[in-house]
Amino acid sequence: MKLAINASRAKSGGAKNHLISILSNIDPVKYGFTEVHLWIYSDLKKSIPKRSWLFIHCSSFSNKAIFFQLSWEFFILYLILKKKKFNVLLNVDAGSVCRFKPSITMSRDMLAFEPGEISRLGFSLAALRQIFLKKIQCDSLKSSSVSVFLTKYASNLIQNCCGKIQNYKIIPHGVSNNFRNHEKKVPWPNNEVDTIRVIYISPISLYKHQWNLVRAISQLRSRKFKVELLLVGASEKVALKKLQKEIAISDPNNEFVTYLNEVNHDEIPKLLSSSHIFAFASSCENMPNTLIEAMCMGLPIACSNKGPMPEILRKAGVYFDPSSPISIRKAIEKIILDDKYREKISKLAIKNSNKFSWEKSADQLFSALSELANEYN
Repeated sequence: MKLAINASRAKSGGAKNHLISILSNIDPVKYGFTEVHLWIYSDLKKSIPKRSWLFIHCSSFSNKAIFFQLSWEFFILYLILKKKKFNVLLNVDAGSVCRFKPSITMSRDMLAFEPGEISRLGFSLAALRQIFLKKIQCDSLKSSSVSVFLTKYASNLIQNCCGKIQNYKIIPHGVSNNFRNHEKKVPWPNNEVDTIRVIYISPISLYKHQWNLVRAISQLRSRKFKVELLLVGASEKVALKKLQKEIAISDPNNEFVTYLNEVNHDEIPKLLSSSHIFAFASSCENMPNTLIEAMCMGLPIACSNKGPMPEILRKAGVYFDPSSPISIRKAIEKIILDDKYREKISKLAIKNSNKFSWEKSADQLFSALSELANEYN
């Protein structure tokens, strides 16, 4: 059988990491696929693992305006798949408009569905884009033979917007063994002289609330806690300005906030291992990969109480309201002051992270693809 994978517009960090990890942890022949054809944008080609069964295609339309990208998917890709007699299509993103059947479509973007998040964008092209994408994603998921969600939370929320989807599966992302095998070496500070390092790894976006975390750390310092903050992630223009404004107010002398732009994914274990606390302040997620990575490292976690975070972290962290600096400050303060509780949630985080693996995720996805292809052929 022949499998087609449409990743022509998979440009987010999570989408790229998922694609690379799945292809690195699967032998499609075991599932009946002798050929896997992958459509991606050209810049991603060098990151895709080379396999004898994998054939990579780069569409020139993937770097053009959205109208041309969608037109290519709707017309050209559909005709290619029909002509070459592919057995099944995997769309790695619900923004696809290719209506080839049978197909499995993955949902990974929650911004258009989470109540209140679009309003953060105001009256703007970005807001209109999200409204447009919401319509496309609903149509794509409902027209697909099978839809795949990453969490139960995402499944419920999106189906509340789109209507009931008859055939769907929940297949979580995995986590790289780099995080399981990387020992956390930095000891917890045992005196008031040593600094407690808090790290937050996530893009600087309006729904990530980095500025509230900055203010919370400032409040901790005013209460005589010696705490520093490292922020890591690529930035959006409006959100970065908001963050910079808060840093100028809370840390005018650049004493405790450090910001690193997007780093290579291979560097993240080292950054986590040199930190004491992981903070995650997002209010909109489908499945937070960096949260799972921090869980694998056994970091005590202060976490947003929004979205699927309680489903993922469960009782292995201290929750807060990401819109409230005071709530964030209290969560981090509890981790700092309660030694036994800190040790307990660290161990529980490692235990909870064991349910997530790329091998398991790849097996579930390819099993679903194989079942569907055999059903239609």
